[in-house]
Amino acid sequence: MIVRVLKYSCKTKKLLYSILFFSILAMSSCKEQPKESESVEEVAAINYLEESTESFDERMRWWRDARFGMFIHWGPYSVPAGIYNGKEVNSTGEWIMNTAPIPISEYEEYAKQFDPQKFDAKKWARTMKEAGMKYMVITSKHHDGFALWDSKVSDYDIVDFSPYGQDILKALSEACKEEGIRFGVYHSIMDWHHPQAQGLNYPEYNTQDSLKMNSRFPEYYTNYLKPQVTELIENYDPEIIWFDGEWIHEYTHEMGQEMYQYLRELKPSVIINNRVDKGRQGMQGMNKEDDDYAGDFGTPEQEILEGAANVDWESCMTMNDTWGYKLNDHNWKSAEVLIHNLIDVASKGGNYLLNVGPTAEGEIPEPSLERLQEMGNWLRTNGEVVYGTEKLKAHFKQGDDIRFTKKREEQIIYAISLKAPKKDLVLKFVKPLEGSKIELIGSDIPLNYTYSEEEGLIINIPEDALRTTGNKYAWGFKINGVERTGK
Repeated sequence: MIVRVLKYSCKTKKLLYSILFFSILAMSSCKEQPKESESVEEVAAINYLEESTESFDERMRWWRDARFGMFIHWGPYSVPAGIYNGKEVNSTGEWIMNTAPIPISEYEEYAKQFDPQKFDAKKWARTMKEAGMKYMVITSKHHDGFALWDSKVSDYDIVDFSPYGQDILKALSEACKEEGIRFGVYHSIMDWHHPQAQGLNYPEYNTQDSLKMNSRFPEYYTNYLKPQVTELIENYDPEIIWFDGEWIHEYTHEMGQEMYQYLRELKPSVIINNRVDKGRQGMQGMNKEDDDYAGDFGTPEQEILEGAANVDWESCMTMNDTWGYKLNDHNWKSAEVLIHNLIDVASKGGNYLLNVGPTAEGEIPEPSLERLQEMGNWLRTNGEVVYGTEKLKAHFKQGDDIRFTKKREEQIIYAISLKAPKKDLVLKFVKPLEGSKIELIGSDIPLNYTYSEEEGLIINIPEDALRTTGNKYAWGFKINGVERTGK
């Protein structure tokens, strides 16, 4: 269970007292100014770690309604594309520096070759919109330490270190705003490039000196990590900060709580994942229950929760087997699998963050584009079964092939069949409102149905109805009704 609103221990209270002095400085440059009725000092004194349920629900509303977003892993690792010294590296593309392993000075040569002349921010944003995605998260800096913006804290970035010399985040944030896509950034806490953040986390420094280098991590945290994420908020106004790499020993629970409070002071409306803190339990991504942890949503990685959850969560997943681009990874999931994943996630109350790994030239691979187009085509007709929905209280599915969602704050239930239903669709857990009609989304053919407490809801499907929807992946039935909570 992910804990969002924290109850303070004595240790945490001391920590918060020590960080409040950041507030006035942070708010003086914040894009989100306090309301006229609130002074800067009053806003600075807000304890965001004990946010009210009402405030949290209001802040998370757009994110919950969005349901579908794009993840982008992009950086110098797209240059070797999974191949080092002529051999395939046995890891995802973005981990090649660590798993090869490649010395820092040698890896920097890839950064000097990173020149994505075919990158088109507007085209990427249009691709997201046409795919039915409502938000995006891009790697501002992955574990390799290379920044995709013009950082004033470091020259190891796309403007100062790469021949490309242009600010990718600036272009993409502006393009997303034009297309109505919410802009978010991924940022790695771990850094294989920075001398104060290496130590035991990078094989090149796994020596007796590593303990000394580990002890310098607090300097990196204060003088590099925090200033960089401050730049991201102040210059690019992201609506999501998506942390990763929090598992390293040097990063502490206290740092995570302080980071969360600090960023919310800079931008109170920003949404931050649970990897800002130390609570995540492996790839399953949800928080441990033995303590209080900061973060607004859980982050299952490459998997979907087995059942519905009563907290906010987001499944991040690749289309093939890698996050960063790998030349020889052709193990693509089908459009049908991806659409079914999205439906399954939504039925369990979660969001689906689907990854693309662009090439070094700046292009989204064609197999990714093909699948995104298919998803967008399906969502243009059937999007209402996903967007603005919530899980049912007792049942997210019936059998293996039926999922349920409910339109938020309305008596409308969607039954989504993952296989083409036969002549009759029998639903055990939905009771239609008296005198209401049932629709097959995408079809104008009327549907007849019967309902009884003994047999449930039986929807009769005319022979031509499925064909008229024009889709082949999943079929949504819109029912004015309520959930039956029995077995």
